Amino acid sequence: MKMIEKLRTVKTAKCRTPSLVVAAVIAGLLALGGCASASVAPVGSLQAAEQAIATAEQARVADQASLELSRARDKLAAAKVAVQTEDMALAKRLADESLVDAQLATAKAGEIKAKKVNLDMQESTRVLRQEMDRNTGTQQ
Repeated sequence: MKMIEKLRTVKTAKCRTPSLVVAAVIAGLLALGGCASASVAPVGSLQAAEQAIATAEQARVADQASLELSRARDKLAAAKVAVQTEDMALAKRLADESLVDAQLATAKAGEIKAKKVNLDMQESTRVLRQEMDRNTGTQQ
């Protein structure tokens, strides 16, 4: 009877061993995959930030939002340095922040331009009302 119990134990142990090996292999591959993905430069984030800065520069955003555009440029430069030092997580974060700063600069400049247009329209409306009042006053 003891022999049968030993055989059952050996069979059970043999069945568990492949599962453990497979689990260990999967864990190792995941660990290697994590290391490999960490060393990949955030090219998409860097390109998006560069494009946003170029768009802001073409729209002459620096006239109204120079601080935000300057921050975007500085963070993009820092992101490129982080890529060179192989700190990809920092590079991605800085590139993303650079993108947001460039978008903020563009939005802020757009707001300032829109406010100016609004003020110009209000002034035109005021002048037209004065003209209408003057013309109606002379006709009565």
